[in-house]
Amino acid sequence: MASKELLDLMNKGLAREIQVSIQYMWQHVRIFGFTHLPIADELKKIAIQEMKHAESIADRIDYLGGEPTTVPAPITVGKTPEEMVTLDKKAEEEAITLYRQTIEKAMAEKDYVTWELFEDILEDEEDHHNTFSTLLQKTL
Repeated sequence: MASKELLDLMNKGLAREIQVSIQYMWQHVRIFGFTHLPIADELKKIAIQEMKHAESIADRIDYLGGEPTTVPAPITVGKTPEEMVTLDKKAEEEAITLYRQTIEKAMAEKDYVTWELFEDILEDEEDHHNTFSTLLQKTL
């Protein structure tokens, strides 16, 4: 099965996915101003994607004999729309770094299913990062 190091990386990813699911959904509720409605919709859509990532990672950890965490990484909501999106962009950058490490570890262990799972999630995280980067450039 998987090494403790790989399971730990996966659980860090799971904690992060739980964190951003809550963070983005709360921001979706809290964002204000008429011009920010499209951002609220985007935050809700991304939060739901992050929840699906959490479920997939938890299922994989369980299959590999680990215990999926239920504790989120620290949640930072922000006060203004610009601060919210800036925090979200940073969270996605952290995820991209973590998921690249997880992919490398899965490759080293020849765990092709975990490798593919995190490649798929990494692609989504890069898309989320691009969305937040674009919002910061053009909308706020």
